[in-house]
Amino acid sequence: MEFELIERFRQRTPVYPCVRLGIGDDAAILDLSGQHGVVTVDVLMDGVDFVLSEIPPEKAGRKALAVNLSDLAAMAASPKACLVGMVLPRKGGERIAEKVYDGILGLAREYQVGVAGGDTNSWDGPLVLSVTAIGTPPPFGGIRRRGAKPGDRIVVTGEFGGSSLGKHLDFEPRVWEAIYLYRAYEIHAGIDVSDGLAADLAHILVESQCGAVIRAEKVPISMAALDLAKASRKGGKALDRALHDGEDFELILAVPPAETERMLQDQPLSVPLTDIGEFVAEKGLWLQTGEKRTVLEPKGFVHLFA
Repeated sequence: MEFELIERFRQRTPVYPCVRLGIGDDAAILDLSGQHGVVTVDVLMDGVDFVLSEIPPEKAGRKALAVNLSDLAAMAASPKACLVGMVLPRKGGERIAEKVYDGILGLAREYQVGVAGGDTNSWDGPLVLSVTAIGTPPPFGGIRRRGAKPGDRIVVTGEFGGSSLGKHLDFEPRVWEAIYLYRAYEIHAGIDVSDGLAADLAHILVESQCGAVIRAEKVPISMAALDLAKASRKGGKALDRALHDGEDFELILAVPPAETERMLQDQPLSVPLTDIGEFVAEKGLWLQTGEKRTVLEPKGFVHLFA
């Protein structure tokens, strides 16, 4: 399983002074001769993260950079530059590369990210894209997964579920939103939602050594999730989609109660901020529906391999 493998890598990796924050968060923080850099990398594949036969290659390129910017946003880091790796299909690879690069450049201009280099290769398989994004942390190191405290509220941006209807390709990484919130409010921990609301909240719980209760009626459910639930022959619930679908690329934040009240009253962003529950001392994840509390499995997207 993906996360068990990552944990084994973390246990095996030697500690070096230049690595201020290593494996286990949304991005690494490196000490580069006294200056800290935030670095993250994502690999996207045709057939897994997008289907090239169904979308313009520009959208694949845009997503490849956007998911990295979302990781920087999770730490309230300011994006500066990126490196782009492409493994191209031998058939039609040059045309695909040009279009993919158009998509990367469009988003890079929007967020003032310098494309500093990269690498290209080819093979008989599908398109593979690897983008490494580099940013700078805000004062005091930025937001991390570790730091949530019992009593903190679970505050989220935007809406959840149904991203497969288009949001997974066209989402806006919450870069400026995260930077603003970090500067304006006290935030103890955070993460972006790539694998699913429940699954990514669980990552905060592991690193912060605490638990959480989500209130079902408070979860902001997208219209796309409602549409997919209605169309489902299996009778799936929209709430389940909001909790588990993934690729919403919104933020989950651990915020002290008084700051949460101020944040919700201000509503300073172009997307809504919602309090969906609280962090608790007892380890675990629960869903509160009315008076009933049940264990919530942190299901979401996981890369499977043996």
